[in-house]
Amino acid sequence: MRHFDLVVIGAGSGNSIPGPALASEQILVVDDGVHFGGTCLNVGCIPTKMFVHPAEIAHEVAEARYVLNATSGEIRYDWQGIRDRVFGRIDAISEGGEEYRASGEPNISLLREHVRLTSEHELESASGERITFDRLVIATGSRPRELAALPLGDRIHTNDTILRLDNQPERLAVIGGGAIACEFAAMFAGLGTQVVQIHRSELLRGVDDEVRACFTEAAKRRWGLHLGTEVTRAVTTADGVTLTLSNGDELTVDHVLVAAGRVVNTVRLGTQELGFDHRENGALVVDEQQRVLRGGESVPGIWAVGDSANTAQLKHVANHEARVAVQSILHDLGRAEAPSGVLGPIPLVVFSSPQIATFGRTLAEAHDDGLDAVEARCDYGATAWGWALADSEHFVKIVAERGSGTLLGAHIIGPDAGILLQPLVQAASFGQSVHGLARGQYWPHPAATEIVENALLKLEEQL
Repeated sequence: MRHFDLVVIGAGSGNSIPGPALASEQILVVDDGVHFGGTCLNVGCIPTKMFVHPAEIAHEVAEARYVLNATSGEIRYDWQGIRDRVFGRIDAISEGGEEYRASGEPNISLLREHVRLTSEHELESASGERITFDRLVIATGSRPRELAALPLGDRIHTNDTILRLDNQPERLAVIGGGAIACEFAAMFAGLGTQVVQIHRSELLRGVDDEVRACFTEAAKRRWGLHLGTEVTRAVTTADGVTLTLSNGDELTVDHVLVAAGRVVNTVRLGTQELGFDHRENGALVVDEQQRVLRGGESVPGIWAVGDSANTAQLKHVANHEARVAVQSILHDLGRAEAPSGVLGPIPLVVFSSPQIATFGRTLAEAHDDGLDAVEARCDYGATAWGWALADSEHFVKIVAERGSGTLLGAHIIGPDAGILLQPLVQAASFGQSVHGLARGQYWPHPAATEIVENALLKLEEQL
């Protein structure tokens, strides 16, 4: 039986926990993923955005013909070239990271097996090895949700497999209406695939109503939509997949992408059997130092980060939580002050077409919370940069508390939405009032940031 000072289960954001500050500790990193390094590196944030960018370029070229009076020849898409550019880089990073974890540092060992906890200080691997430890960080992440009507196979995929196809699908059905589904629908449509998106309700539930309506109208122009509809049956043949929908329609596609949400992996770890507190989605409940709770009390020596411990399921949140966990472990070891673990509002960006970026409350949510809130909107087309884009549909909305000017939320749809959101995230994170925020600094002219500036000026008029 081997013993370690610290075990980290999960090599996504958990892989950042071993480092110089813990060099004196004997550490075991456990990961059972097909590719080492977690979801973001291998099948999530990074590869998808490396596909999204060329798709955006293709979309912009196509739009330029009609919107900007530009002309171009035939557009051709090299799927295999794009795929190989993406995974030629990512796979090398994954493989190099695994090799380094396996043999690069004398205090770190690597176990590439599934494990289950048998107690608060012991685990058992799939091969039967029992390992004891003093401290544990759970960073097991999440996996795509599977649907009974759509059994996975050579033609029915999740985001884990579809980007590695040898040939680009001519016809693709995307199942789901969240961020992942909308990003993949836009990406494949931008590259020339005939896309149909199927979802049981509306797209992007939880975002601002006007943003959602704007996105849905744009999606209808760019790919097929079947909303308020579910797949009841799928028949796979050598030539494709025939889907039967709940409204009685049938359609045949080459491939199907199931993007109907994600399931946290803690259920596979045995955390429920140990009595740890869990959220409704299965994630562990933690305190501000990322310590796992049981009966509302911290469990000594056990932390959780990322999808294992929150409902945001965002890489930037997981990375911050990993830093907090390291500081908390060092505090346990008597080497550092206890971390607070609290940051400002969490930004969300949907890298679809059009792009969406948001944080905080909508106006309706603020009113539901009993706040005296106001909202201002500035359209892209009301600025010089919007004129350059010939933009007639996208906008910025900012919500603040009347009187105090406290920023409560921001909701953006349009090009570079994620970049435009950040100055507002910064202001909200550091407690800056809307009062004077626009006129207290220079805004480059004519740049996209003037859209935010103008929205702030409108907002100040209402406070």
